[in-house]
Amino acid sequence: MLIDTHLHIIDRSALPYPWLSGVPALDHDFLYETYAAEARRCGITTALHMEVDVDPAVMQAETDHIASLAKRQGNLIAGAIVSCRPEEEGFAAYLERQKADPFVKGFRRVLHVVPDTVSESVLFRDNIRRIGSSGLTFDLCTLPHQAGHVTALIDLAPDVQFILDHCGVPDIRSNAFEPWKAGISEIARRPNVICKISGVVAYADAQTWSAQTLTPYIEHVIAKFGWDRVVWGSDWPVCTLGGGLSTWVAATHAVLASSSEAERSRLLFDNAQRLWSL
Repeated sequence: MLIDTHLHIIDRSALPYPWLSGVPALDHDFLYETYAAEARRCGITTALHMEVDVDPAVMQAETDHIASLAKRQGNLIAGAIVSCRPEEEGFAAYLERQKADPFVKGFRRVLHVVPDTVSESVLFRDNIRRIGSSGLTFDLCTLPHQAGHVTALIDLAPDVQFILDHCGVPDIRSNAFEPWKAGISEIARRPNVICKISGVVAYADAQTWSAQTLTPYIEHVIAKFGWDRVVWGSDWPVCTLGGGLSTWVAATHAVLASSSEAERSRLLFDNAQRLWSL
């Protein structure tokens, strides 16, 4: 069985997503019902919704919308990683409101879509430190060339549990393994980081990739972080750019075929269940 720690729901009738206009392949509705039908067939029993970088004015509305979906009987969604803006003065009050909501499991601010100076500001870093006492996690969605900025932020907030999304977003399509490898090795030295093995099919050549293409990247992550510091995620619907949910699940099982049942269980289920009290 699998816990999916990285599900996106896109419902353009409910929320505005300004960035979608620049990604035509994803500029559609990707609704819960579509995901759930396929997820159940893949053995996914539980999912965490990941914020979809909605218009900042409707960050809370996104959380409320997903929470309303989760209340339906038999729903797979057990919590949400919500959007935030640590670079803004209102973050402290926003954090307190989210702490009071048991549906909220953590935060994410996508950092590769803003200048690096955003995460370098004193206010941003002070606000990230605030998360440490909340028990909530912070997802890092960055590119390989930002590894130095990632480690600097992690070192400044040792009490925060960070989650590195998508194996650090390697450029598999261009076979840029070595620069990515060095960054992952350095990030993994920080004990307060967990790496999410999620959706990397979207970063490979959609026409030619195979399980063997992904294996060096996934194996390096596991070698450096260890089986207790990795979780699995679909990154649906972004994973549809590289074959889709069922294909990514099948590739995951193929890559992990030589590991033990206990090791697979930690990556696919146990670690996420423990981390987010699911």
